[in-house]
Amino acid sequence: MSTLVDLAAEQDIRLPANLTDATALQVPANERGWFRFQRSYDAARKVVRSEEAMRRIVREAAADDAAEGSRRLELQIDPTSYAPFVGGITPALEIVLDEAASASQATGVEVAIIVAASRIKHPLDARTLARLAAKHAGDGPGQVVGFGLSNDERRGQTSQWAGAFQIARRAGLASVPHAGELLGPDHIREVVTHLQPTRLGHGVRAAEDPELLARIVDAGIALEVCPTSNVQLGVYDSPGDVPLRRLADAGAQVALGADDPLLFLSRLTDQYQIARDQGFSDAELAGFAKASITASLASAESKQCWLSEVDDWLAVNPSAD
Repeated sequence: MSTLVDLAAEQDIRLPANLTDATALQVPANERGWFRFQRSYDAARKVVRSEEAMRRIVREAAADDAAEGSRRLELQIDPTSYAPFVGGITPALEIVLDEAASASQATGVEVAIIVAASRIKHPLDARTLARLAAKHAGDGPGQVVGFGLSNDERRGQTSQWAGAFQIARRAGLASVPHAGELLGPDHIREVVTHLQPTRLGHGVRAAEDPELLARIVDAGIALEVCPTSNVQLGVYDSPGDVPLRRLADAGAQVALGADDPLLFLSRLTDQYQIARDQGFSDAELAGFAKASITASLASAESKQCWLSEVDDWLAVNPSAD
C-alpha cells in the first residue's frame, strides 16, 4: 500500500479512501459488487504511468514474495493497460520481462509472466496479445509462460477467445484462464471445452458438481484456489465455507493463491492459515505446496529442487503427520 500512496503522491492523484484506509475490500457476488472491485482495481492501476513505476511494482512484488519464502512468482499482466505511457504494448511487455529477469537475480525468486486478455475487450485484441506473448515464450525468469483471460466471468462468450488461446498454445504457452468463481459449473465446462486450460484461475465452484470435478481431476487441470478472494467477492460467507476439503478429497490439484493482496489485504501465507483453520494437517498443507510447485510453469529442474525442499521440511517437522 505504501508504494501505491507514493506513486499517487508523485503524480498528484487522489486515491479513493478504500485504497488507503487499511480495510480489505468486501463486495457482494453480483454485477454491482464486481463494478466496485473493478473500480478500485482501476484506481490503483491508474498510478502506474511510467517505466520506473512498472519496474518498481515488479521488483517489490518479487521482494515481498521472497520475504515469505516463495520460490516462484508468475505475475499476470495485460500490457495494454500501460502501453500509452511507454510507447505501445510491445515495450510495455518488454519492460516487465526485463525487470522480472532482474528481480529474479536480485531476490532468488523466479519471476515469470502470464499475459492476460480481458473479457471486457474485443476478442481480436486477445489475438494480438497472444501473438505478442508467443514471441517471448519460455519457462524461465523473465519469460512469458502462459496466456490468460481475466475480468468479469459474466462478460462475453467464452468461445470467442478460443482463437487467441490456440495461438498461445501453438507457441508452447500454458492456458490459464479465470473461471469458476463468480459463475458455477456450467461456465467452467465452457472454459474447459473452448480454452483447454492447463490451470484454472479459481475453479473453486467445480466442487458443486462431482462429475465436472472428476473431469477436471482426470484431465490434470490444476485449480488456483484463492480463499480470501472467494470471501471478499461474496462467493462464500466465510473462509470456512470455501470447499477446500471437497476439492482435496476428490483428488484435485489445488494451488493456493492470494489473488489480489493490495485490495484484499491478504497474502499467500494467509491462505495456508485458512486451510489450517479448516483442519488440514501439516502434511496436507505440504501437499498444497507441492501441488503449487507441480502446477507452476517452471522448468523440471526448478520444480525438483523445490519439491525436495518441501520433503526436507516434512522430514524435520515433528507435527507433519
